[in-house]
Order: sequence, then C-alpha cells, then structure tokens
Amino acid sequence: MDGLERDLEGQAQVLRLSVLDDVGGQLAMRYGVRGVPTFVLLDGAGDVVLSQGGMPDRDAIQMTVARLLEE
Repeated sequence: MDGLERDLEGQAQVLRLSVLDDVGGQLAMRYGVRGVPTFVLLDGAGDVVLSQGGMPDRDAIQMTVARLLEE
C-alpha cells in the first residue's frame, strides 16, 4: 500500500481505514466490504469506480485513476 500511495501522490487521495473504528466500520457497511483488505476507489462524485478484495491490483488502480483524470 505504501508504494501505491507514492505512485498516486498528487493524483489521488489515499485513505487507510480500519473496519474496527467507528468511521471505518460505517464506510465498510456503506461500500459492502466483506473482507480485509479491501480497496475501494471513488470518483470525484463519490461513486465507486473500482472495488477489490485482497491485495490491490496496482496496475488496475493506476489505470483507473489515469482514466478518471482524463475525463
């Protein structure tokens, strides 16, 4: 995750949340998180554009962020 944060610096805001915290737990329910880790990518309107359970696919995330920045 650290490498992904560095790769996306200046392009996207990366937040790490714990499902054990109040806010993290509420967001996990809102976005249907069923396992940990889960990566959820939102667009500027707050809509889910990518959701991945398990280890994040860095290439897919970077490509999706790049596509969103082009729009």
